[in-house]
Amino acid sequence: MPSDFMVRPAQRGDEHGLFLLIQALAEYEELSHAVRGSEAELGEDLFGARPVAEACVVESEGSLVAFALFFSTYSTFLTRAGLYLEDIFVLPSYRRQGLGKALLARVAAIALARNAGRLEWSVLSWNQSAISFYESVGASVLPDWRICRITDANLSALAAASR
Repeated sequence: MPSDFMVRPAQRGDEHGLFLLIQALAEYEELSHAVRGSEAELGEDLFGARPVAEACVVESEGSLVAFALFFSTYSTFLTRAGLYLEDIFVLPSYRRQGLGKALLARVAAIALARNAGRLEWSVLSWNQSAISFYESVGASVLPDWRICRITDANLSALAAASR
């Protein structure tokens, strides 16, 4: 990684730059329509009274150019906490400089420091360059697992069944 880049934990005040990176990620994945949150909500989720996620960023010349956002999980089989990497993204003009690997290494170091049993994330099936990158750092792409998701009206309907 070039010396003019700094990997660091996200801090209050990074919300704007982080949200711009999230929007760039959504555009890259052709999912801009799915971004419904806000910079203020992101700030509350990362730095508020009850943080639900953490992030590391790469800064260059005062601008954020990459990020990794993660949160705690738990493995019943391992009976240990873990980390889930929700997103990792490097602006296209900054790729192939070691920034993604530096971010992954930082999150892995955090996982080890917390005695995490594993670090996991998802990757889009069409993103072969990301899959190749992840495999190059030792990750296994699990063929038998699929992500399940329930949102919006279906989430409300399911929750109503508990009443």
